[in-house]
Amino acid sequence: MKKFILFSLLVSTGFVSIAQDSTAKAPTTKDRKQEKKIRRDAIVKQEEEGVLSYTRQTAFGLQLRTNGYGLFLEIGRSRSPRFTNLYMLELTEIKHPKEEKVSNASTFFSNSFVYGKINNFYQAKLGFGQQYVFGQKGNKNGIAVLGIVHGGLALGLLKPYYIQIQEQPTGVRDIKYDSKDSVNFLSGNIIGGSGFTKGWSELQVKPGAFLKAALRFDFGRFNETIQALEIGMSLDAYASKIPQMVYNDPKQLFFQGHFAIVFGHRK
Repeated sequence: MKKFILFSLLVSTGFVSIAQDSTAKAPTTKDRKQEKKIRRDAIVKQEEEGVLSYTRQTAFGLQLRTNGYGLFLEIGRSRSPRFTNLYMLELTEIKHPKEEKVSNASTFFSNSFVYGKINNFYQAKLGFGQQYVFGQKGNKNGIAVLGIVHGGLALGLLKPYYIQIQEQPTGVRDIKYDSKDSVNFLSGNIIGGSGFTKGWSELQVKPGAFLKAALRFDFGRFNETIQALEIGMSLDAYASKIPQMVYNDPKQLFFQGHFAIVFGHRK
């Protein structure tokens, strides 16, 4: 009988201990609120110290290039306090260095045009990259220095360039540079350019690849917003040559610098 009572006491004590442990481990509403407050205070402290703290970011940029202009959309996913994976879509136009707009002085309402231009050259780029934090802001009014590297697929889009010429007795005609109209294209009675909408049905696609590197200076006061200036360079390579101007050798490689204004938000 004594052995049975002793065994019962031991079992009861074990159950009470287990119940106490379970109660101790189960977080209460108060505990969860306290944990959230600690995390929130840590984020506020990081912002006050100028540390970029986020899990996702979305940025939009407008860029002026040494051979054109463009815009891009960038989505980032943070890997660590310093590294972020970047996914980028970019649209640009590359202009030939010898392009020069002229106007027909005898026709007041005509569009200006580029003499000898064969194609408009647009680019659509889809890439993956990395962002590295070289230096945090230090405080809310500081500047973070970020390194950006992208690489990926580039699609060159060639749209034939059309001009309007005066012909007798048919009147005005739109022409592009080809074998039958090459003389009129260069020396005919040119009225002006045909406009942006002409030639899209004849678009040619040229596959290629690109590499891009840049430094970004983020001066945004708050962690949730992106306000930055970017300087960098890029190299585009295409599988075939890109004709842009008459009497100028077409190129496959395009190297350019750029300056961009970047804005967006972080979460």
